[in-house]
Amino acid sequence: METVLQVIAWIFLVFGTLMSIIGIIGFLRLPDVYTRLHATGKVSVFGVVFLLIAADILTPLATWKALLLMFFVLIAAPSISHSIASAAYRVGIPMVGRRDELAGKMAGRPGRNPPAP
Repeated sequence: METVLQVIAWIFLVFGTLMSIIGIIGFLRLPDVYTRLHATGKVSVFGVVFLLIAADILTPLATWKALLLMFFVLIAAPSISHSIASAAYRVGIPMVGRRDELAGKMAGRPGRNPPAP
């Protein structure tokens, strides 16, 4: 039984590491802050969760700590990504190669630079 748990933990460890590497590659390769946040906010978070699952399987004494960390990571990551994207949009960082559907709605709000002609 111990060997089966170790194999499962190694699978989670490898998969979590690959997900984290994919998130890093996405962060480095994608063109703007909004798509970079998508890469780090989605892929890397699940990489961290899989790594926490692997750590919990290998050290079962910390199960509640691992569950609590997974809960906080899954709750906090979307809020943090949204806050950063909202702040970037309000400051006026442009979207690369995408249509700005909020430009008409946000034009009169304070903190948003008017779009360039």
